Amino acid sequence: MNLFEHIGRFIVMLRWVFTRPEKTKVFRKRFFNEVDYIVINSIPLVAFLSVFMGAVISLQTASNMSSPLLPEYTIGYITRQSTILEFSPTIISLIIAGKVGSNIASEIGTMRVTEQIDALEIMGVNSIGYLMLPKILATMIFFPFVVVVSMVLSLIGGWVAGVQSGLYSTETYVVGLQAFWVDDADGLYYALTKTVVFAFLLTAIPSYYGYYTSGGALEVGRSSTKAVVASSVAILLANYVLTQLILI
Repeated sequence: MNLFEHIGRFIVMLRWVFTRPEKTKVFRKRFFNEVDYIVINSIPLVAFLSVFMGAVISLQTASNMSSPLLPEYTIGYITRQSTILEFSPTIISLIIAGKVGSNIASEIGTMRVTEQIDALEIMGVNSIGYLMLPKILATMIFFPFVVVVSMVLSLIGGWVAGVQSGLYSTETYVVGLQAFWVDDADGLYYALTKTVVFAFLLTAIPSYYGYYTSGGALEVGRSSTKAVVASSVAILLANYVLTQLILI
């Protein structure tokens, strides 16, 4: 199956995904289970990565500022912009796509090869909406909050690293974080907008590959690999397109 056939089948699948759930109580329970499984369980990994990446960004910026024409607060400013515009929304989404995407594709793929999905359809359940809609909505609604946490922790990590190493003071770093904020506030809107799009991609694409798995356990593993690769590529392409549409 070529790329265009995959895209066509993916679009058809989405029509069934966003069909109104048959039982609101069942959907609500699955929705909050997915919030816990996909979003809440990702916070420790996101926190760990954010603190150290913020530290690395600030230290690299400080160590490369050799020009006396640049004010010291530039370190905080560059750390803030790098974190908000690219690191937290994009890099974190790529990492979560690897963690969550493989799990989703494996879960749904296993249900397919063990005929659990066929059983749902025999009972008259919209299996696509039942399995995928809670995952997609839970991630799209709550993943932006995880990214905001990542932004905050990254900036804190940059502050701790710089102050502990003696490269800059707290006052200098804070001035940099506050610099030109009124003019750059649209960057936060840009970051959260693309985070919602990335959240959709990192759940919908693995769900697609898992749902259309055929064969046995070996094919489930292949579907997981394809899901991670496809969702990562889609996130990078969406990042480029959204940057063109929003920032330029």
